[in-house]
Amino acid sequence: MAAKNLSGSGVLFTDRRDFYISPDVVKELWTDVTPFTTVVANREQRTPTDPVFKMFEHRNPWQKQEFSAASNPGSLAAGDSESDATDVDGIVGLASSVDGSWVGLVCEVFDSTKTTKKGHALVTTAVSTSSIKYKNIDRTAALDVADNDVFVVVGNAHGEGTTAPDAWSDELKVVFNSTQIFKTPLEITGTLEAAALRGESSELARLRMQKAQEHKIQKERAFLFGVSAEGTNLGDGGPSGSGDTFADSGISDANGNTVRTTNGIITAIEDHGSSSGDDQNIFTISEATYSYSNFVDDMEKVFQYVPEEGMKMAFCGRGAMSYFSKIDGASGIAGASGWTVNLGPTERSSYGFNYRQLESPHGVLMLIPTPVLRGPHNKQMLIVSDENLFHAVYRPPVYQTNIKTDDAFDGVKDQYMSDEGIGITLVESHKLFTITD
Repeated sequence: MAAKNLSGSGVLFTDRRDFYISPDVVKELWTDVTPFTTVVANREQRTPTDPVFKMFEHRNPWQKQEFSAASNPGSLAAGDSESDATDVDGIVGLASSVDGSWVGLVCEVFDSTKTTKKGHALVTTAVSTSSIKYKNIDRTAALDVADNDVFVVVGNAHGEGTTAPDAWSDELKVVFNSTQIFKTPLEITGTLEAAALRGESSELARLRMQKAQEHKIQKERAFLFGVSAEGTNLGDGGPSGSGDTFADSGISDANGNTVRTTNGIITAIEDHGSSSGDDQNIFTISEATYSYSNFVDDMEKVFQYVPEEGMKMAFCGRGAMSYFSKIDGASGIAGASGWTVNLGPTERSSYGFNYRQLESPHGVLMLIPTPVLRGPHNKQMLIVSDENLFHAVYRPPVYQTNIKTDDAFDGVKDQYMSDEGIGITLVESHKLFTITD
């Protein structure tokens, strides 16, 4: 008779053997699953008094003041002669209609690309709401102004004994968003809850932990990718131009109940950002051609609104982390010799997630692996100005027990519920990079 062994079938194989080396340990695939929500919630949390909430924002108009010629006034000789009436457009940082506040502006005049300097001009007369006269204040050279040439304000000058010029002021901008009701339920039968189990002795306790994490992930996705049914007005005054009208309607579910959704930061950048110009905040990187020179130029725009510590948080998909890890220490990225991109060692933040520091001539990025940036977002990097973000908590997360409505149900039904959103201001201060093959 052959000796007994463990590989057979029957009671010995199926019922008597203890297969579990650690029967009370369950390994989870993901940790550090919601770094973006963690950062925003810990940096600034506000409690709105309404699920639709508004914020003020302001862009200092004097940071950039310029306008363009909208006609061809031609050449103005050196000396004290005054130009003919010249139409203007492309007004930035000044009264939107020409008035007395324009008189006395001293300007550098450039060609339409702002690469060739043509001279200097002094605005002398507000002819109409859309036209001016000016003088060439270069004493020896003529000033030839053509259509679309740019007048960049470099100060103001007024004559002896003159009265104060007309005053002007801008207005605050209003942007808005809404909170969103998140619900993550769990349900088991009374029989399952009473059963003796391995892995976790209580299936209800296991599900509570699992669903708590799921609830956080759903919020993380909404705060990044969500779209507001209420609108945001983020485009008004921002790099994309026009905003939208405030509404408090939301959309309706199948039963006619109002459903509000929060606008995510990536959605805000994609909808209201700019892919060019001084306020560029949408960047596309080609792995094949991206150079160190491109990197420096992009970082200049990323850090033009610099926090006090000169550091910004960058939430990265794994593909984006891989890209910057591959070019760590590489000379020139795409062939430009003599320069390197440097990554610091992996560190652990006080919030409980890992990061690496990416150095640039303009500031330092904290590269933070972000699990929900996957699939089409795998090679994206979101750089935020956290002073222009906050966590809006209309109703904080609660664990609601025994929410079943059928008294005959033999079991347990609970849920996590919260009513939260994210506040976004000055959308141009947040940046989105997408890496392409």
